[in-house]
Amino acid sequence: VVAFSMTLARMDRDKQELLYRQLRKIRTVEEAIVAHYPEQEMRCPVHLCIGQEAVAAGACCATNQDDYVLSGHRSHGHYLAKGGDLNSMISEIYGKANGCSGGKGGSMHLIDLDVGFLGAVPIVGSTIPMAVGAAMSSRMRGENRISLVFLGEGATETGVFYESINFASVKNLPIIFVVENNLYSVYSPLSVRQSGDDRIVNIAKAHGLDASRLDGNDVELVYEHVLQAAKKARNGDGATLLEFMTYRWREHCGPNFDNDIGYRSDEEYLQWRERCPVERYTRKLIGDGMFTGDELSQIDAELNDAVVRAFHHAKESPWPEMKELQEHVYAEAAGDT
Repeated sequence: VVAFSMTLARMDRDKQELLYRQLRKIRTVEEAIVAHYPEQEMRCPVHLCIGQEAVAAGACCATNQDDYVLSGHRSHGHYLAKGGDLNSMISEIYGKANGCSGGKGGSMHLIDLDVGFLGAVPIVGSTIPMAVGAAMSSRMRGENRISLVFLGEGATETGVFYESINFASVKNLPIIFVVENNLYSVYSPLSVRQSGDDRIVNIAKAHGLDASRLDGNDVELVYEHVLQAAKKARNGDGATLLEFMTYRWREHCGPNFDNDIGYRSDEEYLQWRERCPVERYTRKLIGDGMFTGDELSQIDAELNDAVVRAFHHAKESPWPEMKELQEHVYAEAAGDT
């Protein structure tokens, strides 16, 4: 059973425009990857977040630029919503020298320190303790910044998740655990992996964290709850876990649809398509009289142009030189002193 909640408060127009831009930007980029991937110039796997955009957009818009954000293998939306450079991201996926990881990491190793995006790592659960460490460093330095880590519901089945939420609770750290529950770990549904609808929330509460399970396809709801958790963390009142129910439309890894292989039904997929976070927010903004269809179409056109330019930029960019092969791979020797 998926519980859905109402948005907490009416927002001003500027904030709504920002949320819409982030939603539409993520969707446009991901759909462009789908369109270009068959050209076989992006020589790395891609884990797309089409259908899940509201969690990334809402959560990152509730953070400050100097707050820390970390992610996992499905990281494009998080990187973009936190303000990561679009050209650098697309160039990285193409393996080019001006990519955000120098063309060495690809889709699952995005980073932009200028906006506080500390990185994404494909090993499930591995960035959870990194985010806890970043929160610990903020506390030790007396900085008024928080850490936010995105993880899938599958990552809550790793031992490091338990260790991390326990440490964050014991040390009262300024961190938010954002769980994107899209119902599947690769092809395994929740029913064969976890018991109880509120398992993740109950585990977090058992470790002393505030925790809630919410609608992850309502971008304003995501924003409001993450903003509340951020204020709580900045006030020294500790960690929060927010589980957002959402759904990925495409295959676990790759640009295609995979409903035909039988691990999920067309009926389930179509039900979630009806809850599309981008279309849902578009209808809300127009229905509330905050924006006209023409105004939103103009934003869409601007974003589409930017994405087209980013792909052109990536394709025309140089490859890394051979001399860079072993750079940033090994740490330099400390010396004898």
